Amino acid sequence: MLLVLLLAYILNFLDRQIIGILGPSIQSDLHLSNAQFGAIGGTAFALLYSVLGIPLAYLADRTSRSSVVAGSLAVWSGFTALCGAVFGYWSLFLCRVGVGVGEAGGVAPSYALIADYFPPERRARALAIFSLGVPIGLGAGAFIGAHLAAWFGWRAAFAIMGVAGLVLAPVLRSVVRDVPRRSPAAAEAPLSGVFPILARKPAFWLLAFACAASSLCGYGLALWTPKVIIQSFGLDLVSTGNFLASLLLIGGCAGVFAGGWLADRLGTVDHGWYAKVPAIAWILSVPAWGFGLFAPNLWTAWPLLLIGNAVNILWLGPVVTAVQHLVRRPMRATASACFLLINNLIGIGVGPWLMGRLSDALSARYGTQALRDAAVGCTAFYLVAALLALLSIRSLKVSWVADETS
Repeated sequence: MLLVLLLAYILNFLDRQIIGILGPSIQSDLHLSNAQFGAIGGTAFALLYSVLGIPLAYLADRTSRSSVVAGSLAVWSGFTALCGAVFGYWSLFLCRVGVGVGEAGGVAPSYALIADYFPPERRARALAIFSLGVPIGLGAGAFIGAHLAAWFGWRAAFAIMGVAGLVLAPVLRSVVRDVPRRSPAAAEAPLSGVFPILARKPAFWLLAFACAASSLCGYGLALWTPKVIIQSFGLDLVSTGNFLASLLLIGGCAGVFAGGWLADRLGTVDHGWYAKVPAIAWILSVPAWGFGLFAPNLWTAWPLLLIGNAVNILWLGPVVTAVQHLVRRPMRATASACFLLINNLIGIGVGPWLMGRLSDALSARYGTQALRDAAVGCTAFYLVAALLALLSIRSLKVSWVADETS
């Protein structure tokens, strides 16, 4: 079950972020500015992805979580394939909106399925393994996208990856089974009853906005780092894809798993560590990315960016686990969707566009290095994330909801 959900999550992020490595080719063919491409890479995706996540998660809590995930996989894969047939800014914008509509139903129900299957003492590690889909998907997107674009063109890259998801969807529906609900009455909790519970808990708001600030940097860097690498170090598309894939697959996977392992090990005694671990990682992200992107050569940049890719994503296991424990079990998918609404609306919706817009504004003065300067400047939001996470510790301890025993 965990493996199949991981495969779907890999495709989720691969389809979401493959546009980053294909960006230079797309911008050249469709004549897009950095601000326009930032809107396509972030805002278009986030518009309905963030909002629809809550009703789809509520539907999953009341019906079948696995069916919602499988259906969502089929929808986002279909729209990914359609991205290869676009003819301009608005057609690509609308196709990316469609990808966001599909992916809205994939993550929160998966979180809840995993929380149902794994006991509390192993839950953060299980969620961290699932969250490996983020770095693997990003790394695979950079590597596979670059090679497919070099061999067949960027349009074919979208089509091939879309078809792969359509093949996986029926497999997921067949293999992943819902855990029987212990309390049918609790499963009937209305949607209007979940958010007020969360809203009364400061830990929810502080963690949600902390992760949103982190995601603003993370999604922006994921979209624009390929172009920064090409401009700063003079690599071609395939070499850039190989370079980024090594960073994401090694650093990202190590960071995600380390976050889950540390949270399980430390959080059993003190639930505050589910916030402390991400806060420390976010503080370390700022110098790692700053020095890495300004490094004089690839040999210096690689280890620094490896650390940056590890620590900026380390929060996934700890924070996702903490959100699961802010409500009772039948409400978990909906609670996750409320958290993802804030995280993604700000992170995906603002981050890629903001970096692109800042680079356009700075380009008259700094030329081709304006994008690098904008990216490094935005890493200050990691410090905001760390501060909010540290402020959430006390409330998180008070708000923690243990698993029901019957």
